[in-house]
Amino acid sequence: MSTPGTPPAPAPTTRARHAPAPAPGAPAPSAPARAGRVRNRRRGERGRGASVLSHGVLAVGSVIAVFPIGWLVFLSLGPDKNDYLHPGGIPGKAALSNYTFVLAHTDFFHWLRSTLVVSLGTTVVGVLCAATTGYAVSRMRFPGHRKLMWVLLVTQMFPVAVLMVPMYVILADLGLIDTYGALILVYCSTAVPYSAWLLKGYFDTIPVEIDEAGRVDGLTPFGTFWRLILPLARPGLAVAAFYTCITAWGEVAFASTFMLDDQKYTLAVGLQSFISEHDAQWNYMAATAVLIAVPVSVVFYLVQKNLVTGLTAGGTKG
Repeated sequence: MSTPGTPPAPAPTTRARHAPAPAPGAPAPSAPARAGRVRNRRRGERGRGASVLSHGVLAVGSVIAVFPIGWLVFLSLGPDKNDYLHPGGIPGKAALSNYTFVLAHTDFFHWLRSTLVVSLGTTVVGVLCAATTGYAVSRMRFPGHRKLMWVLLVTQMFPVAVLMVPMYVILADLGLIDTYGALILVYCSTAVPYSAWLLKGYFDTIPVEIDEAGRVDGLTPFGTFWRLILPLARPGLAVAAFYTCITAWGEVAFASTFMLDDQKYTLAVGLQSFISEHDAQWNYMAATAVLIAVPVSVVFYLVQKNLVTGLTAGGTKG
């Protein structure tokens, strides 16, 4: 009962400020969330196991791939030609004498010059031919354009022994035996088919509207290809150029057959000079092999980003 002059007390409200307590025996609201976390954790455990397995497989594969290279470098430090028979003694007498001998007392720099001429010539001519071929098949629908690509693919299936004699006869008739041009033509015939397939897939990913825009601006078909398409295809061109260069850099069968002058030997042919009928200088051979691999490794390191982009970009269209 209120006293006179004081306001009446407010009536009690029936709405509760908090949710009612759960009934006895009812599951807690966090049980489904807890079960979901348990399931996710179990999935994560399976994922971690698969990740460990995949990383283990990759690690083993990496060791298998790197071991021959490391072994080659290790043998190149042994000063004696028979150190490969007793590799445990190499660390105690490791030296760079093999590299000094190869650089100072062999025709290594003549071999390097010949290899650079042939490799660069093959790369320029081969990539240009492959790019024009791949672009033509990608954009133009002339009769037999699909069969052309299959013919190029079939040419890759012939072994070197089958191609050796007919190529020698053709080059002899043209007077190209013992010339750099002979090797450039032969290596282009080997590298262009694969590079054309590669670049055709890359050109397919470039919108056709770019070609149409070039024609609207008054460019010729070749002008469109040269000024608009090629700059966009740099990653694909990098892959094709690297493959073409490697084809010419390490090839030995054609080079040893078509080159007769010792001063024109390539690095791969010069490497054979350390092996005779009754003897083999394995220490010098290992050192030369390491020197041959250094320029290619440097080039690969510099263009590896473009190589990854170019290899993956041609896998999809659109």
